[in-house]
Amino acid sequence: MDEFTLEEGAYLVRLARRSIEIYMTKGRFLEVKVPYNKLEKPFGAFVTLSTFPDGMLRGCIGYPEPILPLYQAVIRAAVAAAFEDPRFPPLSEDELSSITIEVSILTPPERIDNKVISRESLPRVIKVGEHGIIVKRGFYSGLLLPQVATEYSWNSAEFLSQTCLKAGLWKDCWLHEGTEVYIFSAEIFSEKAPKGEIAKKEI
Repeated sequence: MDEFTLEEGAYLVRLARRSIEIYMTKGRFLEVKVPYNKLEKPFGAFVTLSTFPDGMLRGCIGYPEPILPLYQAVIRAAVAAAFEDPRFPPLSEDELSSITIEVSILTPPERIDNKVISRESLPRVIKVGEHGIIVKRGFYSGLLLPQVATEYSWNSAEFLSQTCLKAGLWKDCWLHEGTEVYIFSAEIFSEKAPKGEIAKKEI
């Protein structure tokens, strides 16, 4: 992935917040002309909302595959994270000033289960703090972003198992044939406080 500048990342975080505000007040998606050409290229992206200051998850939705221009993926993911995450009620106007926003820009997923000698060796391919994981089996699919493993201090095997659970599958499904495992990397930009300073997140 081409590295994104802090200015580009900060723009995307502010775009995500503005997208939520517009959808909340006017019921429509934000329309913009972006100032950086790179943001018009297709990338996968996720938007994560967290309560402040305790940092509890309040919504997280995105696009694993680069199917939309990056800025459009962020706009739509932000709205979905705020109003369509089935784990949480829709975000209220009162809450908007007490959440922080994080944007993760993803590399295209790379399948790894068909590149190892044995499935038991899969954890050795995954670098905690660098890789996110996608697990797919039949109609089931689950994704965990790279920062999740470091936040919970998981090793790579635990990370695989937690991604299986996220997909609604059994914990060790990654050890079984028929389960597809993908890895990806991410650049992450986040607010330090609601509407506050934005920084590139090191994981």
